[in-house]
Amino acid sequence: MTVEPASSVRPLSVPAPRAGAGPTTGPIAAHHPPGGRAAWFAWSIGVSVYVLAVIHRTSLGVAGLDAADRFGIGASALSTFSILQVLVYAAMQIPVGLLVDRFGPRRVLLLGVVLLSTGQLAFAFSDSFGPALASRAVLGCGDAMTFISVLRIAARWFPAAKNPMVAQLTGLAGMSGNLVTTVVLAQALHSEGWTPTFTAIALLGVAVFALVALFLREAPDGPAATAPPAAQPRLGVGRQIRETWREPGTRLGLWIHFTTQFPGNAFGLLWGLPYLVEAQGMTRAAAGGLLTLLVLSNMSFGFLFGRVLSRTSRARMPIVFTVIGATALLWAVTLAWPGGRPPLWLLVTVVLVMGSNGPASLVGLDYARARNPVERLGTASGIVNMGGFIGTMITLFGIGVLLDTLTPDGTGTYSASAFRWAFCWQYAPLAVGTLMILRLRKKLAEAAS
Repeated sequence: MTVEPASSVRPLSVPAPRAGAGPTTGPIAAHHPPGGRAAWFAWSIGVSVYVLAVIHRTSLGVAGLDAADRFGIGASALSTFSILQVLVYAAMQIPVGLLVDRFGPRRVLLLGVVLLSTGQLAFAFSDSFGPALASRAVLGCGDAMTFISVLRIAARWFPAAKNPMVAQLTGLAGMSGNLVTTVVLAQALHSEGWTPTFTAIALLGVAVFALVALFLREAPDGPAATAPPAAQPRLGVGRQIRETWREPGTRLGLWIHFTTQFPGNAFGLLWGLPYLVEAQGMTRAAAGGLLTLLVLSNMSFGFLFGRVLSRTSRARMPIVFTVIGATALLWAVTLAWPGGRPPLWLLVTVVLVMGSNGPASLVGLDYARARNPVERLGTASGIVNMGGFIGTMITLFGIGVLLDTLTPDGTGTYSASAFRWAFCWQYAPLAVGTLMILRLRKKLAEAAS
């Protein structure tokens, strides 16, 4: 028996009104978010923090070669920057989800801005590997507090039917931060230098902090929305995590996020620019152009998937498997190309397809959101959101280790052959994730029958 689509089953977080009831008032009203201009205004303020976080997160993607020169490090050590940042991000997802469920997204967003700015400012003035590494860990901690908070704001302000579209728009808006990185930051880094560029990014947080502190309302007015956190019933932390994890939709969401997100994430966060410049012989400008294309593709797929999923939830699993299959196939053709130097049209095609990775990963959040009650949404989103970043961390580390292993000592650059074999590492997490999706999809169907 197949899983009944969310479009025909009212999500647990949105109780149905009683038959014959009058106008929705009191607690029931709080469960029927109004949408409208006020909702979009609240979402736009929250998403501004997420855009800032993506700028910080992806800043190393265009500065990888500069960082290697500045700190005198090789591929393994360079990958440690992104690995640690992603590790902290993934490790913080469940704690952040619990914080959002208990203290509200506004406070968590404000703390996130402070940590983002502090970490980036320290990175700007770091001139050795240790302090720079510590600063990226702080940055990763701040980054972890943004996306889940924005999703919780959207769940409180928008009707449930609009949540898949709003989630995709959140990811799309975040990609505008990546666009700033690839277009503006890359140019500023080479014209203004390391410290001025990263200092300027850090100071953006002052304006965003003020915006959130002064204007963000995290929920519509109403008895349930305005009740202090202490007045609402809570599960213990351990029980909340256990009950959220027992829900098959949560675990399926995690593995969807894991499997679909990491190829494009690892490419954009760190290894894309070195691969295109050192293995494919592109200029930095041309490589930056392809990274910009990755961002634009991501935004386009985000809009497309959002429109499709807002109309029917039956498209969720076909989207997931299509993205996984297309990504695996195109990388196989690219890596198998004779001499390790595929033509430009193939590289462009791979980049365009990887643009679908991020939007497809948000399907995992749809499964978790539809199968968990409102008081566990932050925790469920945190568990799911760990997936893609765990996959990214595994991929970043594996590629870095293989590049160093396949390159003779004293060699200043990595060959096309080394990159080809190192990038084959992607198929290990891809295979594991696909098998887990198939297994949990069956379990979810059994639970729904």
